[in-house]
Amino acid sequence: MAESVLVRGGRIVDPSQGLDVVGDVLVHDGVVAWCGPAGHGRSAPTGTPVLDAGGLVVSPGFIDLHCHLREPGFEEKETVATGALAAVRGGFTTLCVMPNTEPPIDGAAVIQFLLRRAREVGLARLLPIGAITRGRQGSRLVEMIEMADAGAVAFSDDGDPVEDPYIMRMALTYAAPLGIPVIEHCEERSLARDGQAHEGWVASRLGLTGMPAEAEESMAARDIQLAALTGGRLHLAHISTAGTLDLVRRARERGLPVTSEVTPHHLLLTEEWLLGAPEASNGRWQPPSPYAPLTPRAYDTAAKVNPPLRTVADAAALVQGLRAGEIDAIATDHAPHNLVDKVCTFSEAAFGISILETALGMLLALVHRGDLDLPTVVERLTAGPARVLGPRCAGLGSLAPGSAGDVTVFDPNAEWTVDTARFASRGRNTPLAGMTLRGNVVATVVGGRVVHGAERRAEA
Repeated sequence: MAESVLVRGGRIVDPSQGLDVVGDVLVHDGVVAWCGPAGHGRSAPTGTPVLDAGGLVVSPGFIDLHCHLREPGFEEKETVATGALAAVRGGFTTLCVMPNTEPPIDGAAVIQFLLRRAREVGLARLLPIGAITRGRQGSRLVEMIEMADAGAVAFSDDGDPVEDPYIMRMALTYAAPLGIPVIEHCEERSLARDGQAHEGWVASRLGLTGMPAEAEESMAARDIQLAALTGGRLHLAHISTAGTLDLVRRARERGLPVTSEVTPHHLLLTEEWLLGAPEASNGRWQPPSPYAPLTPRAYDTAAKVNPPLRTVADAAALVQGLRAGEIDAIATDHAPHNLVDKVCTFSEAAFGISILETALGMLLALVHRGDLDLPTVVERLTAGPARVLGPRCAGLGSLAPGSAGDVTVFDPNAEWTVDTARFASRGRNTPLAGMTLRGNVVATVVGGRVVHGAERRAEA
């Protein structure tokens, strides 16, 4: 049911319109009717619920271009219901879900199942990303047209790369006329091997097999060339190295249809977190000295991700890439796991961080310390991912009149402690447990309906 709400008196930050002003947003019958300075738009119909946003930031609903909800097949880790609740608590109104489920999203039937589940849950919008190959086995392409017609917004074998360059070439070729991006998890397996961490001093100190930056960069270079050959739209998932960013930069200079995303953890955390969460000082987490003795916090499996947390220099380069407009989107790569997957030896532990509920606080840490400005962060969470997906995301990522009535309201200064026992997600796997973040979501609106923070509503 289409619903209405007046979000009143907040600082509206909508980069899609170049808007940064104190004012109101009126959502009527599920779409944005007005957005701008108070007193200059349409009056709200009598009885319209009011959401008081005084002193808060109001933005388009966040779009997560890359997350894992685990359903179907791994409901013990996450479901559409628990993941969607975690999403709206984190300000995300749209979730693009990856296909490494069981069965994988490699046909129209699984897409239809997920869309039906999202309607039943009634929280965040869900946009399925279909597999590139059947069974995600890397050998035979899926029926792309059929899946696009069913609702797939992109194609990816995420969790695994497409190792066969011919298959990747064909995927880009067939996806090109559909106007749908092919999303690649860049990992040259012959280089990554059984790597557990970034190939650097921390891995050496801990005796872990390393994954060199070149494992990511060599596959990114290959796929950029294939995009040039085919004209297909290539999107590089969770880039993590300065070298990959340089490849993206040069591809953009050539005018190639190449886009990229970065995660909050690759911006804020570095390889040193495997030694245990560092101490905070002046808004920054200080890595330990290479010569400090190991503590019981070392081998922190909560910080084990793929691609791995990289160096301080890599993280700084990615932040600069966001500032320069060279990276199109920030995506969470939300990867929830249960205790069995993480409370084990480091080599046995699964890759991934549960991050939907901490993403905004992590990104605002970069704002508070002056590394990024707030409009840039909002743009890469809203208009940026909408551009990557193209026409299939029409009406999302903006508060322009006629857009979907999805709104995120947050307090950039609210301090809170990460308590995994209070997560909506079934995944409690985060290296931030017990740490203090500054910046929290106050209310989330999807299609004019307040799905989080309903206690702030009043009658007009």
